[in-house]
Amino acid sequence: MNIQELQQSIVKEFSQFENWENKYSHLIEIGKACSIDDKYKTDQYKVRGCQSSVWMFAEMKEGKIYFYADSDAAIVRGLVALLLKVYSGRTPEEVIHTPPDFLEELGLKTHLSQTRASGLASMIKQMRLYAFALSIKNQK
Repeated sequence: MNIQELQQSIVKEFSQFENWENKYSHLIEIGKACSIDDKYKTDQYKVRGCQSSVWMFAEMKEGKIYFYADSDAAIVRGLVALLLKVYSGRTPEEVIHTPPDFLEELGLKTHLSQTRASGLASMIKQMRLYAFALSIKNQK
């Protein structure tokens, strides 16, 4: 499944829920899959700009980037899980050049608090920075 199709499948998945309470519950459930080793829960891996603690790291395997992340807040963990679902296992170019349009289609941007929306933007920025850095490192 390409990255655009995956984004559309997420939109379809969330469209089955009638209200935002159910969508948030689903988001929290998705987030339960996120976890990283405690050795990555340090300032070095902390995403700046998030009110909640979010830790993220990435590695390159066979030309694709794999992201790993966790948060200390349930909804934020769900948000980062959605981003991992879309961008992990993709090429650096896909990560850098594919906007997370599904977030707008889900209505998340209008239903998140300003601090969560800002944190979400910081997570996306961090993923793109990892993609850029790893693509340069991989070219050497």
